[in-house]
Amino acid sequence: MSGKGAPELTVKSCSDLRVAVIAAQWHQQVMDGLVDGALRALRELGIDEPTLLRVPGSFELPVVAKALASRGYEAIVALGVVIRGGTPHFDYVCQGVTAGLTQVSVETGVPVGFGVLTCDTEAQALERAGLPGSSEDKGHEAVTAALATAAILRSVSEPWR
Repeated sequence: MSGKGAPELTVKSCSDLRVAVIAAQWHQQVMDGLVDGALRALRELGIDEPTLLRVPGSFELPVVAKALASRGYEAIVALGVVIRGGTPHFDYVCQGVTAGLTQVSVETGVPVGFGVLTCDTEAQALERAGLPGSSEDKGHEAVTAALATAAILRSVSEPWR
């Protein structure tokens, strides 16, 4: 199982963060699970009104993330799913999305929670989508990672005492 060995993250002091969730529209059942997990995690962390935007597919996530980072969002969560098919399309999309979201985060200093599932089959995606019976909740995990990173960035930007 891919979730084995995941850290237990504690997130504090983030209820005032400006957070956006960007979600692709492909594979609706999987995406509904990822979005629900992300929104649940945000509510648990005291963020009741995040911005939620839907984009056509995973490939569009980086450009919207970059726009949000430049508009004052302090954490962004990118959710999508790419399922391997019979062509190299899978490899190109996965590589482009991963590199694009990494570039946004590094260039802007805004953490981007990576909730993009890259799976061989739809069954694997459903196992990670946070649906009833799923073994993992990657939408929830992506929020936790982004907000934990935002809290760390906030702590290192505070004046030394």
